[in-house]
Amino acid sequence: MKGQLNGQVYVWLHVFACAARHLSFTRCAEELHITPGAVSQQMRQLEERLGFRLFLRRARGVELTAEGQRLAQTVSDAYASIEAELLRLDAGEIRGTLRLRSIPSFLAKWLTPRLPRFQQRYPDIELRLVAEDSSQALDESEFDLAIDLNDGSYPGMLSTPLLDEQIFPVCSPALLRGRPPLHGPADLIHYPLLHDITAWRGSSEYAEWEFYLRGIGADGLDVRRGHTFNRNHLSIEAAIAGVGVAIARRTLLNDELERGALIVPFGVPIANHKRYVLLYSQAGLLQPGARAVHDWLVEEAQSFRALHPLALDESKPLG
Repeated sequence: MKGQLNGQVYVWLHVFACAARHLSFTRCAEELHITPGAVSQQMRQLEERLGFRLFLRRARGVELTAEGQRLAQTVSDAYASIEAELLRLDAGEIRGTLRLRSIPSFLAKWLTPRLPRFQQRYPDIELRLVAEDSSQALDESEFDLAIDLNDGSYPGMLSTPLLDEQIFPVCSPALLRGRPPLHGPADLIHYPLLHDITAWRGSSEYAEWEFYLRGIGADGLDVRRGHTFNRNHLSIEAAIAGVGVAIARRTLLNDELERGALIVPFGVPIANHKRYVLLYSQAGLLQPGARAVHDWLVEEAQSFRALHPLALDESKPLG
């Protein structure tokens, strides 16, 4: 037999397994709800494709040739292996340790609150979580899966998109008390600003505020003042405490807007042209545990998009 197996061969092998088990084309046809003639024809086509006979046709039925017996045992073993794996999957018996690297803010604010759901589904998978900034080089020998925020490529690695990101200003309602109104960008002159200096590597520490204001048509304002932080979630915590006005990432807010700890004083969310991606080696998803974690993360990201449609709509305010 030359070349790779195609889809039709797998169909024939399924029929072959049935016919070999019954040693009867008639009983096989009854099980598969096709005609005995169809079974016979497909077995002849399989024999022609393989280049040797699988059955000896007798007046009272069929017998397996030596080659047929060997193939029948191989196919039976394969089906048994598949059935056993399906039973293990159904029983949640995926186990092991998986190394998951993530940028710190995403790990703290998005992933960690969802870990109880992961643990409930996969109680036998232990995660080794490592927080590293995007500025740190990615060495695939040091992780099984990695979550990164970037607008670039990752040579030698495969990636799965998780979430696009949008940004907008936030502050505590308490910050506005006793101060001039904060209805638009020009009013920022009366308020302390909070800066995430890791947001735009290679740019100034004020780059994220400058990018946002430019995106809403309010560039030219001087934002070179205020407090700086090297983690987004730290600047958000400072905003909740009433320290100043921060730039928030929609993905990293859990319920701060819903419970009123933060408000959006003005503006609309704009895309920051960066995306959270899931990274792994060329063979990274062959490990069942890695595949399970990968698929769970993708599922959680899909649920997040469904529950937060405003994160995909730049035409509406969040406040």
